[in-house]
Amino acid sequence: MEFLDIRIIDVVDIVLVAFLLYYTYKLIKGTVAINIFIGIVILYAIWKITEFLDMEMLSKILGGFLGIGMIALVVVFQQEIRRFLLMIGSTNFSARRKFLKQFKSNEIDLITNVEAIVKACEKMGKSKTGALIVFKRNNSLDFVKNTGDEMNIEINQPIIESIFFKNSPLHDGAVIIEENIINATRVILPISNELEIPQRFGLRHRAAVSITEKTDAVCIAVSEENGQISYLKEGDFVLFENLEELTKLLEKDLSH
Repeated sequence: MEFLDIRIIDVVDIVLVAFLLYYTYKLIKGTVAINIFIGIVILYAIWKITEFLDMEMLSKILGGFLGIGMIALVVVFQQEIRRFLLMIGSTNFSARRKFLKQFKSNEIDLITNVEAIVKACEKMGKSKTGALIVFKRNNSLDFVKNTGDEMNIEINQPIIESIFFKNSPLHDGAVIIEENIINATRVILPISNELEIPQRFGLRHRAAVSITEKTDAVCIAVSEENGQISYLKEGDFVLFENLEELTKLLEKDLSH
């Protein structure tokens, strides 16, 4: 009956592990990595069962495999590890409070005026006005926000169109949006050197790929060459059939 002798520190240990597993799941949910994560959890559980049953040979094989596999996992989960470390080291405590709200409620009210943003992008696309809009989620964007001009403007369609108007002094660089506020304009984003990005995409799209690789932010980029609207998440282009579907994608991603 020794297993019933549970200390307070054991309860804390279980809670911390559960918290870590839950956040890891939230971080990689919807990506290919989620299948790998589930497979690792199952394999680890089997390993512990074989240890408990004194199945020495199988236990050593699984233990050795998991030990060597940790090196491969660093490569496979490099983007997710980067985002996790960025969240841990972030000084933006409001983002952490927003995350903790998920334990109190399964739903977070969407307050970003997504419809106004999509309509502005549609109009800019028709006039071939280039634009790059970054939507902050959980990870802090202070490391890039400081490169631009700090703002505190509530979102509406005319404001977005006027910022990216070709003769506007604010049109160069990216706009960062948090909830329903434009936090910064003329932001300089890091440029991705990813060779797999098609040559037809310019610096705006490469910058969008880079910021969505390094953080959990999502981006909308409007091409100055052809007016095409692109949606980027987790360092990749997300396909959508029409603007209604784009609106739904944004609403879904910004409500978590």
